[in-house]
Amino acid sequence: MWTTSPHLVHAIELGNAWGFEYRTVAFVWDKMVHNPGKYTLSNCELCLVFKRGRIPTPRGARNIQQLIRVPRGKHSEKPVEVLHAIEKMFPFQQRIELFARKKLPGWEAWGLEVPAKQEDLVLI
Repeated sequence: MWTTSPHLVHAIELGNAWGFEYRTVAFVWDKMVHNPGKYTLSNCELCLVFKRGRIPTPRGARNIQQLIRVPRGKHSEKPVEVLHAIEKMFPFQQRIELFARKKLPGWEAWGLEVPAKQEDLVLI
């Protein structure tokens, strides 16, 4: 689940309300630009890991870097590099992106902006 630092507590509460257990911060996205923050300049978003039950096996790569440095794109668009890292970590498991804006190969997508037609599929 993606969140910003000021909303970290709310994100963990939401994950728990959905029946998941918070485990860790999987990725820190340095957007390479800053936004004014209340205490410090904000230029990172956090991708949190939650789990329910056991982490599936077999598991793939274990040498994935937590810090992702990718310039910010369109409003609310997340870096595809994180999706590719998840694919390396869990190469055989089913994957879904919630609140998606597009459907990517190898992923199920749920969201109001996901194109309804297969020809609108985005290949990256």
